[in-house]
Amino acid sequence: MNKIPNRQAICNVLMEKAKEDKDIVVLCSDSRGSASLAPFAEAFPEQFIETGIAEQNLVSISAGLAKCGKKPFAASQACFLSTRSYEQAKIDVAYSNTNVTLIGISGGISYGALGMSHHSAQDIAAMSAIPNMRVYLPSDRHQTKYLIESLLQDDKPAYVRVGRNPVEDIYTEENCPFEIDKATVLTEGDDVAIIACGEMVKPSYEAARLLEEKGIHACVLDMYCVKPMDVEGILKAVKDVKAVITVEEHSPFGGLGSMVSQVVGENCPKKVVNLALPDAPVITGTSKEVFDYYGLNAEGIAKKAMELV
Repeated sequence: MNKIPNRQAICNVLMEKAKEDKDIVVLCSDSRGSASLAPFAEAFPEQFIETGIAEQNLVSISAGLAKCGKKPFAASQACFLSTRSYEQAKIDVAYSNTNVTLIGISGGISYGALGMSHHSAQDIAAMSAIPNMRVYLPSDRHQTKYLIESLLQDDKPAYVRVGRNPVEDIYTEENCPFEIDKATVLTEGDDVAIIACGEMVKPSYEAARLLEEKGIHACVLDMYCVKPMDVEGILKAVKDVKAVITVEEHSPFGGLGSMVSQVVGENCPKKVVNLALPDAPVITGTSKEVFDYYGLNAEGIAKKAMELV
């Protein structure tokens, strides 16, 4: 069982690259512990900035550093980064086209019992609505590694959402197909297409296995790149299927499901069902308990697929 959360994978990449690249700067808003970035702060104190609980300052300072040629990675809780500092993300980062990577940690309902104040079920919609802002939700630690390495090679704004807890591996160190802004096909199938992002990719993949036992062939698409969305990948995946299911740890409005529905509706109209968190305060519990309750698990996804085909 994997015990390395995606946030730790981010730290590992940044620490390795920062040995040679002194322009890499990590910023935290009293979040170095929860972001797994304390080792970076200890190893590279001159490349680390602590802003305290001041997310707006975090983002604006990052944008200023980027204008000076630095490569800032600003990490804060997704619930605050995507709301409290939204104007700074919009103006200082995206509109100004600064090389800032915003790391939204503990995304979705990762904080469990802390409740709605600490949940971020609207960040995909909010960040995707900002022109020039890219949005990524890597599905496991291996994909996270490749994503961060890729973002270090360009100079465009990005928002990366990762969860708090370790997730089971989908890929391996030796086998992790990755191309920036291109979805990864996990399984091929012509009965139903399941398009998922972030932590919902693993249960979607497991659902495909359950469906295969029933003689139902599912195509599973890992849409880690929510924006820019891989339209070509979607159209190829849904071309011959009877129905499409999207799965996301997010509000039912404005996220992955809404975007996929737009693409499918415009190009090859067919039924699209969005499995997501409810438009209401979610129950209190661990991530697994919440996912199980709302059917955001392999069994729930497979059940919905069988209803559609």
